Amino acid sequence: MYRRWISSALAILLSIVLVACTTATTQPPQAKVANTNETSNTDFQQSAKRVVALSSLAADIIYQLDKTKLIGITGSRLFNNDPSFQDIPRVSEGQSPPNLEKIVSLKPDLVIGAAGFSDVPIQKLKQLGISTFLTQVKNWESLEKLTQTLGQLIDVDPQPLLNRYKNFLPAKPNQSPSTLVLVSRQPILAPNKNSWAGDLLAKFGAKNLAAELQGKSPIGGYVTLSAEKILEANPEVIIVVNPPQGGSEAALLASFKKESFWQQIKATKNNRIYVFDYYGLVNPGSINTIEKAAQQLREVLSAPQR
Repeated sequence: MYRRWISSALAILLSIVLVACTTATTQPPQAKVANTNETSNTDFQQSAKRVVALSSLAADIIYQLDKTKLIGITGSRLFNNDPSFQDIPRVSEGQSPPNLEKIVSLKPDLVIGAAGFSDVPIQKLKQLGISTFLTQVKNWESLEKLTQTLGQLIDVDPQPLLNRYKNFLPAKPNQSPSTLVLVSRQPILAPNKNSWAGDLLAKFGAKNLAAELQGKSPIGGYVTLSAEKILEANPEVIIVVNPPQGGSEAALLASFKKESFWQQIKATKNNRIYVFDYYGLVNPGSINTIEKAAQQLREVLSAPQR
């Protein structure tokens, strides 16, 4: 059990690092997307009609904006059972590097990657003369900016999709119970306000007990907590995150129940322990996973005291 949880923690840490590498807000392009930023090609002067997306979020946004322009996607479990993406060629699987030969064979006029994860293949594709763009998402505002940018890149009005995003969030968030999100057990990691999860909690008015904490964690936007610190904070709500590779919720909770603080905090005594998927809360993943996480947060944070 110990080794299995170490493996899960390492997988989560790796995944969070990949998300944390995308911490700068995406800048919207000027005019016809010339000189957008350091990581994108500066000679892209026309509307993209054939797009390959190396991140699940970018793929989903492009698909929602204009599915006819999406000709290649990254392999992701988020798309495995989605019939909408069944017939779109995969150019990578899991954590494997994208297949550059396959990408080139699709004859894209734009390849979109995730900063910190797709840097190497994007650089190689740029050297081949293919226009590229790197996405960077750390909060809700950068999600909106990214959607606007991608809409401009493929010459599609992003406003209908932006309007859909607004429906995910409460019109006027109420002050919610004191909340702590635990994304791994060994070490115990929690998101502060400088993370996607922390920003999403703030959008719902959640009192994130780790929001203002800073620590020595090498992962931006996350802090390492001790059992004593959690006991001192005594959260009313605990959200435990299932690792990106999935797994049994029962096994996940059984592991946390071994912690010394578990039976002593308000969340446990009042039976306010909830399990969220990694995609949507820690890593945006896709529009559907964001919507699902938002709906779950709405239900959890507005639930009456037990």
